[in-house]
Amino acid sequence: MAIRLFNTYSRAVEEFQPLDPPRVKMYTCGPTVYSHAHIGNFRAYLFEDLLQRHLESRGFEVERVMNITDVDDKTIRGSRETGEALSEFTAPFKRAFFDDLDTLRIKRADAFPEATDPRQISAMIEMIKTLIERGLAYQAEDKSVYFRIKSFPDYGKLAHFNLDELQSTGRVKSDEYEKENVGDFAVWKAWDAEDGEVAWDSPWGRGRPGWHIECSAMATQLLGEQLDIHCGGVDNIFPHHEAEIAQTEGCTGKKFVRYWLHCAHLLVDGQKMSKSAGNFYTLRDVLARGYSGREVRYALLRVHYRVPLNFTWEGMDEARQALGRIDDWLARLREHAGQTDDAGAASENQFSAALDDDLNISGALGVLFETIRETNRAIDQQTLSSTDAARWLRWWEQIERVLAVTDTGDSAIPAQIAALVEQRAQARLAKDFAKSDELRDQIASLGWEVRDTKDGQKVTRRAGA
Repeated sequence: MAIRLFNTYSRAVEEFQPLDPPRVKMYTCGPTVYSHAHIGNFRAYLFEDLLQRHLESRGFEVERVMNITDVDDKTIRGSRETGEALSEFTAPFKRAFFDDLDTLRIKRADAFPEATDPRQISAMIEMIKTLIERGLAYQAEDKSVYFRIKSFPDYGKLAHFNLDELQSTGRVKSDEYEKENVGDFAVWKAWDAEDGEVAWDSPWGRGRPGWHIECSAMATQLLGEQLDIHCGGVDNIFPHHEAEIAQTEGCTGKKFVRYWLHCAHLLVDGQKMSKSAGNFYTLRDVLARGYSGREVRYALLRVHYRVPLNFTWEGMDEARQALGRIDDWLARLREHAGQTDDAGAASENQFSAALDDDLNISGALGVLFETIRETNRAIDQQTLSSTDAARWLRWWEQIERVLAVTDTGDSAIPAQIAALVEQRAQARLAKDFAKSDELRDQIASLGWEVRDTKDGQKVTRRAGA
C-alpha cells in the first residue's frame, strides 16, 4: 500500500513519491539552544522520528538532517544576560538536547549542522550573494541585507495568505514575527552593539546571518537543492518556512521541497504552554515527577500529529497504564511461546497499514490493543498455540522498530522494592494476609504498585509517583 501524507503546501493528502526512491532526503528543524527544549518541541521531534521509522519500515532509506540554531536573537540575548561567550552559553543546552534525544529514543539524524560552523556561514554568504545578483535581495541603509518579497510571486503560498491583503511593515529585522508584520526580511544583519562579539566578515560588512537563511544553506549544502520532506511545528510555517522557500528557490530556480509536514501545537491542560501560566515543562520536569522516557515518548506519540495534543498528568498516567498492558502481554506471549522457534512469517501488518494513512497513529494503536485483547483471550481459553505466540512476538518486533517503547530497563524495579515484593510473596504462601497487606502498603508508600494476577505478582511504578 502506498504511503499518503498531508502536504501543508497543497493542503491535501498526497501519495508519497520521493525524487529518487528508495532514498528519501528529509530536513527537520532542530532546537534553538538558548534553553532546554520543552515538551512541545519534543512533540515535533517525536512525530518526525515516527515518520522516519515508518518510512524505513516500508523500505525507504531516509537521509535526515536536523539543524542546531546556535546563533539568533535568542541565543545572543541569553549569552549577553549571562556574560558568557556565545559558544559557552549554548554548549550545555546542546549536550542536554542530545541527552534528551537518547532518553526519548529518538533516532539520531545523519547530520546535525550548527549555524556557527564556518562552513555553514560560508554557504550562507554564498546564497546571499546569489540573491543579490538576481535582484532578490538588497543592502539597505542600515547595512543589513534584506530579501525583497515582492520579487518572489509565490511568497505566502505555504502559509496560504495573500500578501496584498496584509499590511506591509517595509522591513523586518527580527528573526521571528507575526504574519501581520509581513515585509522584506533580513538575510544578513549588520552588526550592532547588542551583538557584542558575535559577528562574521562578509561582503556587506561585519554581521551575522538571519535565522531563515541558516536553514536554507544547511539544508541545501548537505541534502542538495531539492528535498523530499521538510518537517516542523505549525509555528514554523510563517515566517520561517515561507522564507526558506523564497530564499532557496530564488537561488536554485527549482522546487525546494516536495512535501511539507507540520505538527499541531501541544497544549497543557487545554491552555497554551507558557512560563507565566506556570504550565511550562521541559523533559527534565516530567522525568522529575517519576515518569520514564518511554512513558513520555508514548504520551507524546499517541495523538495524530496534525491534532493538537493536550498534555495532562492524567494522560501521563494513561501512557504508563498502556505500556503496562503491552509489557504484561509480551510477558504472557513469551511464556506461552516457550522455546519454539517455528514462528513462520510475520502476519500482515495492519498496524503499518494504518500509519501509511498520513501516520494515523490512533488507528495503528487501535490495531495493537485489539490484537492484545484477542491474543490474551486466546491464551485464557487455551486456544493459542506456542507457534502462534511466537508469530505474534515476531509481529511485535516489526511494530517495536517504529514505536520504540519496549521496557529496556529505564523503569527497572529497585532492589529495595524487589526485596519487599519477595517478602510479600512468602507471606502469601504462608497465608499471612495481614503481613501481605502491610507489605503492599509499604511498597505503595515508596511509589510502586503490586497487583496479584494468576501469573503471579506484577509490579509497576505508581502513576504520578
